[in-house]
Amino acid sequence: MKGDKTGSIAVIAERELVLGFRLLGIENSFIAENVKAVEKLHDLLKEKKYSLIMVSEGLKPHMDQKTLRMIDMLTDPVVVFIPLPGGQDLESVNDLAKRVLGVEIGR
Repeated sequence: MKGDKTGSIAVIAERELVLGFRLLGIENSFIAENVKAVEKLHDLLKEKKYSLIMVSEGLKPHMDQKTLRMIDMLTDPVVVFIPLPGGQDLESVNDLAKRVLGVEIGR
């Protein structure tokens, strides 16, 4: 099917994370840091090619409030943050389901 994006995944992260995802076979993994990563995220969203975009948690501080609110509202594609090792700001599965699907699970 032309234009089918089902299962298409992209990753935007620091070099070490991207290399790991490439080893797992995720070809659309982009090394980007700071403001360049935010620009890459906006580019991928405009492409409308992916159903899931994973972004390093370390890039969150470089995003303005407008971008963070937009990510919070998006359901197509789903944008999730990849937690950094030892990071404290992890989105639980329940919070993700509530954000993306609008339903609470496990309560």
